[in-house]
Amino acid sequence: MWTVENSKNVAKAIKRLPRSIVDVLILLQRDIEENGPVRGDWSNYSKLAAGRHHCHLKKGKPTYVAVWEESRGKVKIVEVTYVGTHEGAPY
Repeated sequence: MWTVENSKNVAKAIKRLPRSIVDVLILLQRDIEENGPVRGDWSNYSKLAAGRHHCHLKKGKPTYVAVWEESRGKVKIVEVTYVGTHEGAPY
């Protein structure tokens, strides 16, 4: 089991996102909690660097993405560090 947390920036961004994107983000977070941070079954998933991942939450214009980082220790934690449009994503 993984613990999924949102960064402060993500918590703020969620308030400005369309409800449909927030719903998809919640599904992603639940999937990560149950199955871990490597989510090859999500649209345009890729591993960005060691312990960093991203996927598309919605294709089209605008495209919304999520970026998360994992830390493995006694407690397995994933922090969602970005959610928003593709143009602003921190790749």
